[in-house]
Amino acid sequence: MTTAYNFEGAVLSSSLCELGEGPTFESETATLWWFDILGKALHELHMATGREIVHTLPVMGSALASIDSTRQLLASDKGLFVRDRASGRLSPYRELEPEKPGNRSNDGRVHPSGSLWIGTMGRKAEDGVGAIYHVAHGVVTKLFDRISIPNSICFSPDGTIGYYADTRVNRLMRVPLDPETGLPAGDATVLVDENGKPGGIDGSICASDGTIWNARWGQGAVDHYAADGTHLSRHLLPARRTTCPAFIGDGRLAVTSAWEGLDDAARAGEPLAGALFEIAAPIQCNPEPAYRP
Repeated sequence: MTTAYNFEGAVLSSSLCELGEGPTFESETATLWWFDILGKALHELHMATGREIVHTLPVMGSALASIDSTRQLLASDKGLFVRDRASGRLSPYRELEPEKPGNRSNDGRVHPSGSLWIGTMGRKAEDGVGAIYHVAHGVVTKLFDRISIPNSICFSPDGTIGYYADTRVNRLMRVPLDPETGLPAGDATVLVDENGKPGGIDGSICASDGTIWNARWGQGAVDHYAADGTHLSRHLLPARRTTCPAFIGDGRLAVTSAWEGLDDAARAGEPLAGALFEIAAPIQCNPEPAYRP
């Protein structure tokens, strides 16, 4: 039987996000970034001081990557933007789906090669209207289509394996990659099949040992999987709609959550829905790579 660990962590931020998503830790500055997608906000938490800054956005941002010390790449419902760190100004970089104005970005991550994988979906999570794209040096390539809720995008440390999921289908997929480009080098296969089971496979990260840490939407948990798909452990959190983990150093994970879809009574019964949590976990990860424009 899989070991389950009760929550003994901390609340890193009590700024309750309607749809907290896309956490990423910048080890160079010890800064954690995450989004409230539906609230059009980018959160910035300086880990050494606990100082949090909330940046209001003109778009529905969902994923962030470093470019260099002055710029970041931001994915949104209006495409990709270069964000100036000092001013917060967004400059258009690339469109993703200009022919689908009803879509927005969702889960995304930079491959060790410096290319970006970014998923899109309908604003109302309509069936099969989204896709997953590869972006390298400004060139946008569609990898997988007919996706409803793209999630779990992450990569093995050597860049030879990619993972992704359609949360509605609830299967974690594994695909071989060219480590030099981050492009598929073969067909995707099912690694973890949770179709028909409670909760949804949401955001994931891949640790330096090749294991996968996945937030389970609706179950208030982060699940730990071996590289062969074996379920190793479950780490419980005090918010059912957990969305994505991020490694923040020293055997610690930050986990975003959401209150999207909860009525007033449900929110009253779950006062930490939408908070950002910290839990201890036996994990080490390589630093998040920067996007190479």
